[in-house]
Amino acid sequence: MKLNGILLSFALICCMNAQAVQKVIYGDDNRRDVYEVTNPMFLEMARSTAALINQGNLRTNGDTTKVNGRVLGDARGLCADEPFREQIAAANCSGFLVAPNMLVTAGHCIRTEAQCKGYGYVFGFETETQGQTDYKVPTENVYKCKRLVKTVLNSWGDKLDYAVVELDRPVQGRRPMSFRKTGKINDGQEIVVIGHPSGLPTKIADGAFVRNNSNKVYFNANLDTYGGNSGSAVFNVTTGEIEGILVRGENDYTRSGSCTISNQCPMDGCRGEDVTRITNVTEIMNL
Repeated sequence: MKLNGILLSFALICCMNAQAVQKVIYGDDNRRDVYEVTNPMFLEMARSTAALINQGNLRTNGDTTKVNGRVLGDARGLCADEPFREQIAAANCSGFLVAPNMLVTAGHCIRTEAQCKGYGYVFGFETETQGQTDYKVPTENVYKCKRLVKTVLNSWGDKLDYAVVELDRPVQGRRPMSFRKTGKINDGQEIVVIGHPSGLPTKIADGAFVRNNSNKVYFNANLDTYGGNSGSAVFNVTTGEIEGILVRGENDYTRSGSCTISNQCPMDGCRGEDVTRITNVTEIMNL
């Protein structure tokens, strides 16, 4: 038991480091668990979204794999009325399927081959019922890194940020997502993000739009995202295509007395969230 606790603590520290590029809530909190969403397009997108979870947080027992993590409220010292505070935080980052055996995420999530192979790429890490505290997935939903195809993280200059991973086998029962290959998203276009904010089970957050579309490498939006959303696919609500990868943003949390709450910004306030344009991921353009 003591060893398990040490492993979980280490995994949480790694998770927080990977989530250091922060995000925030804009306007209303639009994050929803998968079971709360009825939009069939969003649900199909969620099925092809993966959680990047340290191998030490996964316990396989035959056909079932248990996902371990600390309760978010305890890990972050959250106030009693914070949403999702009773759910576990297990994912370091998010990713999405673009080919049967190919996944895209943020470059700051995977910087080396060793880091790539230290993750389990888990599909279906989601909350199925209100009050759920135990998380298990079929072992067949857990994939490994065969190789790191490409990772790019430019801290200065164009700030390009993405990674492409070849998985150990084709993903079964989940469709690769369609994505933009030419041009760019329209100004003010409505968008949705799907991923793992603060390492939580899959969340779907719509009600956002493009705020600044001028940069060639990334666009800026008012998406409700946190650390852990890094690598999440950002979709065009009109076309259903991936427009980009969530990579940077405003601070997640702020103090409120003796506890922590989500940072809140007006829809047109704060710095906004940066999304690497998917058209810059040249390694997947011929898929």
